[in-house]
Amino acid sequence: MATKWSKALLLSAVVFAGTQAVQQTQAQSTTKVRAGIKGGFNASTLYYDNANANDRKERYGFHAGVFAQIPAGEFFAIQPELLYTTKGASANYNVLGFTGRNTFRMNYAELPVLATFKLGNAVELQAGPYASYLLNSDISTNGDFGSGTTTLNRDAFNKFDYGVAGGLNIYFGKAFLGLRYGQGLQRIANSDASRAILGNAKNGVGMISLGVSLN
Repeated sequence: MATKWSKALLLSAVVFAGTQAVQQTQAQSTTKVRAGIKGGFNASTLYYDNANANDRKERYGFHAGVFAQIPAGEFFAIQPELLYTTKGASANYNVLGFTGRNTFRMNYAELPVLATFKLGNAVELQAGPYASYLLNSDISTNGDFGSGTTTLNRDAFNKFDYGVAGGLNIYFGKAFLGLRYGQGLQRIANSDASRAILGNAKNGVGMISLGVSLN
């Protein structure tokens, strides 16, 4: 009889210790800084206030970079990221009767800072601002102005872009799938020539990401 009680007490102690260990691990996972890498697919466009641009198409590209997630409680965190991301679009133009199609390609270093709301251990909702710096750009033209690809002078564009972004992450252990949309608030064009084609166009990009937490 004493042996049975001893076994029962030992089993209870093991179960209790295991439960405490799991709870401690979960608590640590929600309070420690998380860092990782991510990358994926972009579908970008430009939003025009210019009637001369029509039949717009997305530019397909990619993004890649690193992130950190800094907890500020059990259900909230701040997530800064540093990304290389491609943006741009293509559109027909009609300027003083000259017609054709331009494809704009702009590549940025981007810094989002996102408020992260945790819905349990697997799902996160995110929203916040971002700032970008234009690294390089080019244009591919086919129409009355000629055909070819030309590297563009960055001085014709605002080197700094900014906007807002929002989306969600779904975690599978340390790996995750992310969906996000970012809308620029700064017009791209910064010269008379670029404004004649782009008007007040702003960046917009949808992202599908795969990532992994490294700790």
